[in-house]
Amino acid sequence: MFKKIFMLFKIGRKLSISGAISSVYEIYNPPITIKVLFFIIGFNFGNKKNNNNLSTGAKLCNALQEMGTTFIKLGQFLATRPDIIGENISKELEKLQDRLTPFDLITAKNILKDELGKENFEQITNISEPIAAASIAQVHFADINVSEGKKNVAIKILRPNVEKVFNEELDALMFLAYIIEGLIKKTKRLKLVEVVQLLREITNVEMDLRFEAAAASELYENTKNDLGFNVPKIYWNQTSKKILCLDRINGISIREVENLKSKNIDTKKLAKNIIQHFLRHAVRDGFFHADMHQGNLFVTQDGTIVPVDFGIMGRLDKNNRKYLAEILYGFIKRDYAKVAEVHFVAGLVSKKFSKEEFAQSLRSIGEPIFGQSAKNISGSKLLNQLFENTEKFNMQTQIQLLLLQKTMVVVEGVARKLDPDTNIWNISKPVLEDWLREVKDPINKTSEVIEEASEVLKKLPDLPKIMDRANDVMTLIAEGKFNPNTLAYYSLKEEELKLELMRNKILGGVLVLVIFILIVFK
Repeated sequence: MFKKIFMLFKIGRKLSISGAISSVYEIYNPPITIKVLFFIIGFNFGNKKNNNNLSTGAKLCNALQEMGTTFIKLGQFLATRPDIIGENISKELEKLQDRLTPFDLITAKNILKDELGKENFEQITNISEPIAAASIAQVHFADINVSEGKKNVAIKILRPNVEKVFNEELDALMFLAYIIEGLIKKTKRLKLVEVVQLLREITNVEMDLRFEAAAASELYENTKNDLGFNVPKIYWNQTSKKILCLDRINGISIREVENLKSKNIDTKKLAKNIIQHFLRHAVRDGFFHADMHQGNLFVTQDGTIVPVDFGIMGRLDKNNRKYLAEILYGFIKRDYAKVAEVHFVAGLVSKKFSKEEFAQSLRSIGEPIFGQSAKNISGSKLLNQLFENTEKFNMQTQIQLLLLQKTMVVVEGVARKLDPDTNIWNISKPVLEDWLREVKDPINKTSEVIEEASEVLKKLPDLPKIMDRANDVMTLIAEGKFNPNTLAYYSLKEEELKLELMRNKILGGVLVLVIFILIVFK
């Protein structure tokens, strides 16, 4: 408990010294209780940084950058939520660079030897100095000897102790989110505790490189027949929790637009391909690369896109994929009544609201976008504006769509760099049409019904138990104690119970600390 208290004070002090707290106050004017809380945990007897010439977003961005891994990741998440922090600050946080000083080659070799064992380690030769260093891991080039001969590979190595530091800081952030939700009732709609929990789950997966290897393998299986998209091979003997070994990419970074053009690679076609591949993976497979920034994409001589860094992946279940495709396609067709209907069917909007009024609000989003030139038409802008409707129509934040929206912003940005006149809607339309046609195909519908009927028959013997459980769940829903759409519901409830117990302990600790400060510094 004392470690968590110390971590909370440390975070508060960093935020106070950096000026980030004043930035937060410019976004929101919180109750006096929040200000007092941060005054206590963020007390600082030195001089604060003189960064008054910077914008609110720039101050917040710099503060998070200085605070390291956890806060860089948090800032990247907040960049996807302009409905919480505002459009301007969201754009500033998109500039967060996930780069840190590398650790030395000797440390890297020791980690390799400890993780892989002597025999597998000895298969690795010519290990380079680090060629890239991020907040969680760094990358080296090397050669490995396998049955097919010598292979040139890239080896990703986790930073020492990164998981321990990350989880300690997230515990403090989780408690802070819990306090804010408790003190400011309006923030409950934003699901701050769930967002922190989602960040924990995703980044903890990032910190087990076997999951990244498995994600790359799954993406490969899904896309092996997609022309113009290629996932590198994983070498499992040289892969462990802290090590990932995969083929080195012989290609050009997608950020080097002039270099691509000099190799006679069609950048307009490349811009179209990257958007269509992303949409195809999201709506067809429900599994997509969720960190498709320029540094993670390479292009081979024949124009094939090769992604790297599979630590952050997104998933959508079949229903959400269908709803997403129909919503986007409805906007493309400017059928706002249809888009409104999908929202109500999906349970995104309460039935107590008028479908006609909601359709009108959707029209107010869609028409201005379609009135712009092709280079200003944006799917991510559309999703941003949809989020702005959340308060008026009491829409619940869809946690599972956060990564999708973030990735769409990034993918569109990459496409615009390649071709500023990219028309997002024209490019998206055939992918959405194909998938919707496929899911509505009579043969597919018949097989789906048969599959569902088979599952029901299998569960018939358990029907009395299921009915009892269903009755219990319906009682909880009626009492407002259960949200079936909440991500990782059970783990969240466990976290909330821990936080409640911790709150009672920490409030006592804070009181003692305040008395101590008053006595010592009076």
